[in-house]
Amino acid sequence: MCLVLLCDEEQRVLRSFTAPGSCPYCGGKVVATDVESACSFCFRPLCFRTRRKFICTLCRCRLVSLPTLPPPYTHEHLTASDV
Repeated sequence: MCLVLLCDEEQRVLRSFTAPGSCPYCGGKVVATDVESACSFCFRPLCFRTRRKFICTLCRCRLVSLPTLPPPYTHEHLTASDV
């Protein structure tokens, strides 16, 4: 008896646009692309994910967007109850 699992992931480009900023490696323009990926198991869709990918137009490097962190707390932000 043979058990075969058929898993697949299809990707579809939703839209592309020029992103603000430049490539940190070569200084080229950055293009942001919204990509929808659909994971399927035995030809049935399980989940849909939408991701934004950033790619440099000159060096074709894939760039990663890092989340912005809040500024660190300084002694001015502390109150008497925090100490």
